[in-house]
Amino acid sequence: MTYAILKFIHILGAVLIGSGLVGVWVSDLRSRQLRDLNTFAESVRSIAVFYDGLVVPGALILIISGSWMIVEFFGGWDFLKTPWLLGMVVLFLFEFIEGNTVTRLYFMRLRKKTGDALEQGRFTSELENTRGEAVPTFTHFLDLPLLFLIIALGAIKPVTWKLFIIGSVIAVAVAVFLTIIIPRLYPWAEASEDPERAK
Repeated sequence: MTYAILKFIHILGAVLIGSGLVGVWVSDLRSRQLRDLNTFAESVRSIAVFYDGLVVPGALILIISGSWMIVEFFGGWDFLKTPWLLGMVVLFLFEFIEGNTVTRLYFMRLRKKTGDALEQGRFTSELENTRGEAVPTFTHFLDLPLLFLIIALGAIKPVTWKLFIIGSVIAVAVAVFLTIIIPRLYPWAEASEDPERAK
């Protein structure tokens, strides 16, 4: 019974973090399409709401329930001998650290620059430069593919590292592709500099 309850709580945490990351994805994509500063600022605020309201609580639930299950039902440190479980832990820790450093700090910086732009009543060069940063854009686009890989490992439970390696390569390739393509689809900085196009 304890395992069933922990498994349910773990799935609930995955649902929360997944829905939060999808919300962040949609809000970020929407912000790249906008030329009105006030509407853009609202999309940036939505990113913070999804992160703080869904992603962070979901991550904490996963940490607590996952650690509990590993200690009680998977032999504690014996999980290091299980490829699918160790792979999930490694990817989650990477996501948690990266998400709360590079990506989260980037969106906090973006929100601050957006607030400064609102005070000046126009898109500023600082906001445009922040919006165009490549590394945090890449890590942002990496979040969902890695989450899908974590879920795949937990669902399929492979006994080798093949799925982990292939899935990681695909996740990075998808993130690189999106980092290159999405900014080109919505050349945000260039359009925001032109008052006529911004209307």
